[in-house]
Amino acid sequence: MNAKQQAKYEARARIIKALAHPTRLFIVDELSKHDQRCVCELTEMIGADMSTVSRHLSLLKNAGIIEDEKRGAMVYYRLRMGCVLKFFDCIESVLAHNAENQRQLLG
Repeated sequence: MNAKQQAKYEARARIIKALAHPTRLFIVDELSKHDQRCVCELTEMIGADMSTVSRHLSLLKNAGIIEDEKRGAMVYYRLRMGCVLKFFDCIESVLAHNAENQRQLLG
């Protein structure tokens, strides 16, 4: 693998790692259902402290998946790259396929 390919795969891995947590998956899912959410709403929905939720949001933002907008003292987040939902669809297909294989093995 050459350096350019390596850099491309590393960049992909950073994005996938940013999604690789149940809370961050919840945030992306929630933002896909609503135009935007303030950090206070997400904090309440997740049931964690604001610093923890802010760290999750920061990881997603740094990966380019979400973006924020500050309005006074409030920060609102929205999905920047809706195409990530296609990735979620693919994951659901893999889960369904795996479940079917497991059912056949046990059936």
